[in-house]
Amino acid sequence: MPSQSSWNLYASNKEAWEQMLIDCSAATESIDLEQFIFVTDDSGQKLIDICVERAAAGVKIRFLWDAAGSFMFFGSNLAKDLKEKGIELLFWKTLVPNYYSTPDYRSWYLRNHRRTLVIDGKIGYTGSICFQENKKNWRDTNVRLEGPVVASMQRAFERMWARVTKRRPLPPPLKSRNSEFRYLTNYPAPGRRFLYSHIIESIRNADKFVYITTPYFTPTHTLLRAITQAARRGVDVRIMLPERTDHYPILDLAAQSYFTKLFEAGARVFLYAGNHGDSDNIIHGKTVVIDGKWATVGSLNFDSVSLLYTYEANIVSTNATFAGELVSHFVHDMSLSTEVSHTEWRKRLFIQKIPEYLVKFIRRFL
Repeated sequence: MPSQSSWNLYASNKEAWEQMLIDCSAATESIDLEQFIFVTDDSGQKLIDICVERAAAGVKIRFLWDAAGSFMFFGSNLAKDLKEKGIELLFWKTLVPNYYSTPDYRSWYLRNHRRTLVIDGKIGYTGSICFQENKKNWRDTNVRLEGPVVASMQRAFERMWARVTKRRPLPPPLKSRNSEFRYLTNYPAPGRRFLYSHIIESIRNADKFVYITTPYFTPTHTLLRAITQAARRGVDVRIMLPERTDHYPILDLAAQSYFTKLFEAGARVFLYAGNHGDSDNIIHGKTVVIDGKWATVGSLNFDSVSLLYTYEANIVSTNATFAGELVSHFVHDMSLSTEVSHTEWRKRLFIQKIPEYLVKFIRRFL
């Protein structure tokens, strides 16, 4: 394994899928996929077909999918069918008491929202990827890695696999010897939200700029305070959101309910439109770049559910070249976005403000 980490960034699911398929086709030892959303349409079926072929060649294949994100397969015969072909598929379900006896097994909380692929213990992928054909052109950010950090990704997968199989989890992953790249996890428990805490600390230490891309924005009070305080002390804070989310309009309203506080602090908000009229052009990436010296990409959204109540994981890097590439992505995305004007925002009609006010009572649960 290389002593230093190397990477490739991909700005769409389609780009990442293509390279993932190439790497999986060349696997000789193992393929481990931890995924929130997986659909066996054209994109998902291609990966399964390759894994079936690799399993027949003796490669160990393990899939760990979330029961909510991949709900159409939960309770189906897919796991049995794949096992007969040499692939082990397990579904992540929460550890809530009486969870298995309740019909609401798709509870939105305590989900495994991570998206990680590890091949032969040498190649790792993570980001915001979804294996679903209608999401192939989404503006997602995914990263392919080689080097010491992949061992941390593998170990984190093993811990989650052990939880599902009810084996005693391994000790937490060791810090990568290459401190420029780390794989930080987020557990829905006090004292174990390592990624969440690290992001807040990094924003508090920002000197020049903070560029945030997230599809959903309902931050905790602590995170919002870190963002607004950074803007007030002169840090160039820019937040990239989709023009519309892929979920319910209430999520757009929830994000908008924070705009006034952000504008008053001096932060700027951009709404990504991409190519107008293209329904597939939603921005779904989850990245933060600070001062061109610190960056993160992975599965963590800037919403309360993701920050506090689900299992997440991101690559965190202090490599300036890596951070610079993500800055370039952000600048390009700004060219396809509309900046929300503080002046115009203040002029909006009173009737438009009512839904934003009402959503404040429930946004902490979104």
